[in-house]
Amino acid sequence: MNGARSLLTTLVDAGVDVCFANPGTSEMHFVAALDTVGGMRGVLTLFEGVATGAADGYARIAGTPAAVLLHLGPGLGNGLANLHNARRAHTPMVVVVGDHATYHKKYDAPLESDIDAVAGSVSGWVHRSLRPADIAADTMAALDAARRGVVSTLILPADVSWSDGAGPAPAASEPEEPAVDGDAVRAAAAALRSGERAVVLVGGDAT
Repeated sequence: MNGARSLLTTLVDAGVDVCFANPGTSEMHFVAALDTVGGMRGVLTLFEGVATGAADGYARIAGTPAAVLLHLGPGLGNGLANLHNARRAHTPMVVVVGDHATYHKKYDAPLESDIDAVAGSVSGWVHRSLRPADIAADTMAALDAARRGVVSTLILPADVSWSDGAGPAPAASEPEEPAVDGDAVRAAAAALRSGERAVVLVGGDAT
């Protein structure tokens, strides 16, 4: 199994069934894997802002992490506005960003950029997979982070995607619901009982 299939299989096994995508040449093995891994629906978009906006909206409505596939740093840059919104809304999203092959980075190709730094501005978790054998575990770590309400970005070099030696991650356990902050509840109750005009802003499952 190559890295791309490992990533997709791990996502599907963990309950992620849709990936909004604006791929390029670096992601072709990921796109090919969409045809071979059952249970994952690939939704092609013509612009990265559409892909990230659709993933944000889908995850908010479905209440489960959505995946989005982007092409290198420029593709990530084109999707930043909606990724910013997703970060502020604590949307569970896994962003897969394709990158040049690891051995090609030294040539500073026209689309070369600091993907890690760009992703860090809108993500609560950023990681770069460097070996096919690590992709399944890296994907599960991205999902764990997303389920805590952050945008997680997994950077996938092309050669790691196409190389064999990977496998799916073991079945994931159900994520624990985060405990409610008692101080926040007491503060809201005090505001409502104060007799003053009060507004309580809630989000996530509270709505």
